[in-house]
Amino acid sequence: MPKIIIENMNFREIDVPKPDYKVIEIIHENYIDWMHACGKKGRCTSCKMIVSDGMENLTPMNDKEQFFAEKGRLKVNERLSCQAKIMGGTLAIRVAEENKFPHIEYSE
Repeated sequence: MPKIIIENMNFREIDVPKPDYKVIEIIHENYIDWMHACGKKGRCTSCKMIVSDGMENLTPMNDKEQFFAEKGRLKVNERLSCQAKIMGGTLAIRVAEENKFPHIEYSE
């Protein structure tokens, strides 16, 4: 079963019920707040995730992610959680500093 680990949320582990599922949907279904200013439409970068390990377990970048990468708003190790789908394996991610909520205590 695929798994997501959010490193700077005390290495919170989330089991993914099925592959080919958007990362942000899995996170939200597990009652974890994750920024998404544009309503999960891929129009901003507020939901970006920093991928520490498992980039190969995600779908390739789509046009929306490619646009932000070309503009320098997504680094090589960053993806939009509202666009990327997990295909299997383990995905280790971090919440970007600029996208942290003030009401959540993050670990480092």
